[in-house]
Amino acid sequence: MVEANGAYYMYCPIHGHGIGVLMADSPYGPFKDPLGEPLVWQKEHWEDIDPTILIDDDGQVYMYWGNPNLYSVKLGNDMISLAGPIVKHPKIQDYQEGPWIWKHEGRYYLAFASTCCPEGIGYAMSDGPEGPWEYKGHIMDHTVRTRGNHPGIISYKGKHYVFGLNYDIMHLTTFAHAEQRSAALAEMHYNPDGTIQEVPYFMDNVVEQIKTFDPYRRVEAETMSWGYGLKTKRMDEENRGSTNMYVTNIDDGEYIKVSGVRFGNKGAKKFYASVATDGYAIIEIRLDSPEGPMAGMISIAPTGGYSKYYTANCKLKPRLRGTHDLYFVFRGTGKNLLNFDWWRFK
Repeated sequence: MVEANGAYYMYCPIHGHGIGVLMADSPYGPFKDPLGEPLVWQKEHWEDIDPTILIDDDGQVYMYWGNPNLYSVKLGNDMISLAGPIVKHPKIQDYQEGPWIWKHEGRYYLAFASTCCPEGIGYAMSDGPEGPWEYKGHIMDHTVRTRGNHPGIISYKGKHYVFGLNYDIMHLTTFAHAEQRSAALAEMHYNPDGTIQEVPYFMDNVVEQIKTFDPYRRVEAETMSWGYGLKTKRMDEENRGSTNMYVTNIDDGEYIKVSGVRFGNKGAKKFYASVATDGYAIIEIRLDSPEGPMAGMISIAPTGGYSKYYTANCKLKPRLRGTHDLYFVFRGTGKNLLNFDWWRFK
């Protein structure tokens, strides 16, 4: 998805029917099809998948895609029309699918899922947005620990990150194969000549937190650095454009972790949580581990149902100071103890 012309454009493969484009006024949608037909469809094959977009410094838009061959085309300024012929590129060593094109310090880069199976993340470089592309090696080597490792590359606050897909969360419960991939990331580094240093597999990396987390505001409960067994749902399931979410499917012993929370020297003296339930539950506020020191506890009584929200609170004695990893540990009997919308400290 990319932002242009005051709108958001999402380019999607249509299984066996080319690549379509959707647009919306918000990155949350709702998205609409402005064309009513594919943007690209080479009907002689099924290679039209995995689109990626580059808006170059001069405003020209390029779309790349393809498995097992790589294609590109210029797009019009409207983002929904072609501005030139489709180009089929010479085969790049180890290229399979899932291209991601970007520009860094005047050089053009193309990352991709490398030849299956198992896949890694390979990359190529070029002096121009239309190639030719020179294979440069791996960002992340082939590994049996993943497959379908489609990349994404971003720069944020002076650091560079590679995103990819894996099955590590699914493998916590089963190794039976299913398309239940989740996103992962690792910090990435450029060499002085523009090439990229190879990154260890995602699970072998530690990604440092960029800044501490501010708890003195309304924080959506689905904000977490880790949580397991939980689910999220829209507050208004009938409105597909709704962005307000809540955490549900909460059982005894499960928890939400928020990393690097900065309470400061003055500290927090009170905690608020918006919850809904038809039973009884407890939220323990623990520091630095699920079994760490308990800074406070909220006892929750029935609120009138799972859609009747009530702002519960508790005092923190002594005040909560310093910087900690914060754990909300849930206690109670039965299943789906409560729905959790938001929290804040004061």
